[in-house]
Amino acid sequence: MDASGQRGDRAERAPTVARPTPGKRSAPKRTAPGERPAPGERPAPGERPAPGPESWPFGRPQYVFPPAGRAVRDEKHERRLAEHVQRHKERGARSPRDRGLSRDEIVRTAIAVADAEGPEAISMRRIARELRAGPMSLYWYVGSKEELLDLMLETLEAAVEAPEPTGDWRTDLRVFANRMRAVLNRHPWALEFIGSRPPVGPNDARNLERLLGILAGLDLDARLTMDLLGAIATYVLGAVIREGREIRGQREQEQAEAGRTEEELDAERERYRDWFRASGQYPQIARLMESGIDPDDPATRDERFEFGLDVLLDGIAAQVHASLPPLPAQPLPTQPAQPLPAQPLPAQPLPAPPAQSPLAPPGRAAPAAP
Repeated sequence: MDASGQRGDRAERAPTVARPTPGKRSAPKRTAPGERPAPGERPAPGERPAPGPESWPFGRPQYVFPPAGRAVRDEKHERRLAEHVQRHKERGARSPRDRGLSRDEIVRTAIAVADAEGPEAISMRRIARELRAGPMSLYWYVGSKEELLDLMLETLEAAVEAPEPTGDWRTDLRVFANRMRAVLNRHPWALEFIGSRPPVGPNDARNLERLLGILAGLDLDARLTMDLLGAIATYVLGAVIREGREIRGQREQEQAEAGRTEEELDAERERYRDWFRASGQYPQIARLMESGIDPDDPATRDERFEFGLDVLLDGIAAQVHASLPPLPAQPLPTQPAQPLPAQPLPAQPLPAPPAQSPLAPPGRAAPAAP
């Protein structure tokens, strides 16, 4: 609901800012603020048109832009232009007919400038120059530089597009993390702003709603839910920063090695390894060098990202399991009393019959002796 290190130099990271060619601009048309772009005006691939300010009724944060030379001096001038146009709007005036501008065109151009030169290069004067228009014309569509930045970030949030919850929270968070990484690698300037404020538009709010929905079925409290989502966002931001530094380091190394033979480079690497082996103080580093593994290998960049994401998702699964309430103790099932098996009594010998006196008649016992 990308975003913070940048990938490649800015000239290579982003497309060249399009400069309209005289004679090829669309026919003049009247475009009021908030109006949808004309059929021929399409957003950049994978990015949705930014909604107008009327679709987001809440206050917007004040961004601090790094001062950059003339931009500081132009700030008061741009504010006066914005106030001038606002007074015209309040009197019911409409935008000029001879510019053929649209809010989406302004936002796309601003994103291209930020991709190429960073967010500090954004100013209404600069965007107007790229569009071959006057700075005042832009204020009929975008009220301020802060609003322009909100619209730029909203366009990126549309490109991220957190997935609809599917019931498989691991898969859903993986999809979100990969989309966020891809958008931030294309627009690294957004690292300075994304994820640092509450939602500022419908696309941003939609992404947060979906992310909360992904974890809703786990019965987590609000604090743990936000901490887990924050862990995903922090991992992606850190990974993008790391990847950008790897790319810059690789470029600097190539520049330093330019013009040297492969034999010279191999000899220098061997001297480097020999120093660590001979020092005896870094046995683990020496062992790593002997393995031949390049931890910054561009070929393993995606694999390394997925590995770290797997580790993080495993940790989230452990936290989810630990947060579950313990199951109530179940009493052991009682077995019905079983009757003891009947034991046969041991056979008792019959008593011997009394001896008869030879004088007694048959069948009568002899009298007992006194």
